[in-house]
Amino acid sequence: MGFPVKRTKVSKTHRASRPSHTHNDRLIASVVCILLAGIVWIAFGQTLHHEFVNYDDGSYVYANPRITSGLTLGNVAWAFTHFRAGNWQPLTAISHMLDCQLYGLWPWGHHLSNILLHAATVIFLFVALWRLTDNLWASAFVAVLFAIHPLRVEPVAWVSGRGDILSGLFFMLTLWAYTRYARSERFSPGRYITVLVFFVLGLMCKATLVTVPFVLLLLDYWPLGRCSHGAGGWPVVRVLFLEKIPLFALSAATCVAAILAREVTPGEVHHAFAERAGNAALFYIAYLVQMIYPAHLAVLYPYPKSGPSVAEVVLALLLLLIVSIVLFRWRKTYPFALTGWLWFLGMLVPMIGIVQIGSIARADRYTYLSEIGLYILGAWGAMEPFKKSGHKREILALAALVITGAFITRSYFQGAYWQNSETLWRHTVDVTRNNYIAQNNLAGALLEKGDLNEAITHYRQALDVEPGVVQIQSNLGNALVRAGEVEEAIAHLQKALQIDPGYAEAYNFFGNALMKKGQAEEAISYYQKAVALDTSYADAHNNLGAAFWRNGQLKEAIAHYKEAVAINPGSAEMQFNLGNALARKGDWAGAIACYQAALSTERDSVKAAKVRNNLGGALEKIGKSDEAFEQFAKAVQMNENYPEAHCNLARMLAQQGRRDEAVAHLKEALRLRPGYEQARQQLRELGVTMAE
Repeated sequence: MGFPVKRTKVSKTHRASRPSHTHNDRLIASVVCILLAGIVWIAFGQTLHHEFVNYDDGSYVYANPRITSGLTLGNVAWAFTHFRAGNWQPLTAISHMLDCQLYGLWPWGHHLSNILLHAATVIFLFVALWRLTDNLWASAFVAVLFAIHPLRVEPVAWVSGRGDILSGLFFMLTLWAYTRYARSERFSPGRYITVLVFFVLGLMCKATLVTVPFVLLLLDYWPLGRCSHGAGGWPVVRVLFLEKIPLFALSAATCVAAILAREVTPGEVHHAFAERAGNAALFYIAYLVQMIYPAHLAVLYPYPKSGPSVAEVVLALLLLLIVSIVLFRWRKTYPFALTGWLWFLGMLVPMIGIVQIGSIARADRYTYLSEIGLYILGAWGAMEPFKKSGHKREILALAALVITGAFITRSYFQGAYWQNSETLWRHTVDVTRNNYIAQNNLAGALLEKGDLNEAITHYRQALDVEPGVVQIQSNLGNALVRAGEVEEAIAHLQKALQIDPGYAEAYNFFGNALMKKGQAEEAISYYQKAVALDTSYADAHNNLGAAFWRNGQLKEAIAHYKEAVAINPGSAEMQFNLGNALARKGDWAGAIACYQAALSTERDSVKAAKVRNNLGGALEKIGKSDEAFEQFAKAVQMNENYPEAHCNLARMLAQQGRRDEAVAHLKEALRLRPGYEQARQQLRELGVTMAE
């Protein structure tokens, strides 16, 4: 498993910097841990009131049936054997399953898990650094910066940022375990295996931990001081590399798997290697600037439309090179600076853009672990000018308080933008330029809200930036269908299919357009094409069921409604549609089961009233009058402007001899719908005219 390393003797000077931890030190450390948890809560506690957002939260959580159905053996096996959105993150998937098991699809619980995991990660960072350096206060300040820097908002406030936080937790545990292993007097297989186990668990959360072996080599240099020469002329550093071969092998395997699993989004703009390499230098500078001045932060930064200029790239490379050379020359005096700087540069390599990651140029979440190196450089570097000052503690404490207060405040306001999809994307559109993804996602949030005109406006703005992206053409077509602009919608959907003839969503939306025109038979062929391209496309199966229903083909409608429900059992709409089809067939028991399933997930009171009304009708058909009455009454209670529910409740009241109450509900039904013949007929049967 590992290679024994001859432990080098530590110099007396170095030993003097590592006093044993006293009871007082441990007491102070405990208080620090409590305070760290407190500042995390202050900075991010507001997210408990936030919603899911329409940026990966659907595919990773609320629209993924494997996740929403909670922790089962089958789901756990699926997590280990399938990719999600081109990523293999089984432990992250399992954590989302556990959240769904505990909290259902209430967003507050998922946000709470993120906050708690981040707080635990912060505390373990403090503990690991303290054990590594024996400097309690510098370690605490690094943990504070890591805890509440505004760049932490994205992974903590975003439910789909779970992979960053969970992998971060195992990264800290890996550092802690490695410290125990490296500080032991002789090679310990058990401690080495513990390092490997935590590292593997971290990789199963997110592949970005592939740089961990490199970080451990940096820690061997400082603060562990393991890079001196050993006996027999063998440089210990060579043995340190050999010792980490299993770790590097795991990293290499993870990189290969990540590359093989990567999904290319249809219409994704490809950037040449030279452009990506040039951008990488600029991105390093951008991350440095944002660490010092965290303003204009966004969930997504698009690639510059014109590409980087040669002058910008050269200046960025020169700056990075100069800093690297200076810190290398200072390595004996300030070894922490070289370790911190290389930590920052090295951990960002997988995400810096050399390998293109979708249409994302860079992201705040990519700094989750990489910027710890800069915090180390800053925290230990800040102590150097004040070594001989009599007011060292007071000056550093005041500076730390000011920085902490500023970052907590900034993080709090940045976190407010994550309240929901609309607030998130409006802010992103405001602080970035030519961001077609932000425009598209903002339009999607507005479309779901029912604001069709503004949604269409933002889809058009997205197309102005990137007219060749299939999703935007398709989404604009869908919005135009819903707005009744069917002919223009069809034109955009045809463009979408020209860009990508295999894009299932465009066929689905095309079917919707034809349904709007009353061409159910033609729509069926488009829906069938959509489900042929994507057999797990629940919406297309649902729409195909509706088209067959309208075309009078009840058997086929039921078959596709059942497919939709099997794929997405948590969809109240799909359960409701299947229930209606089964009721039409006379399968009352099946219809009741579907209606009850729909009620378990339906949050909209108006829609829930419709489900209860139909459930009441099905219960009445099998002779359960009391239960039917209860459902009709609840339907009226949930939506007082629902004439069918008033009419059905009136019929039950009349059967119970409660004539006056029945008449009142029938009159209300006629007030809501003056031409409602069924209500008039019931009034006539009760011997009542409207003049009465």
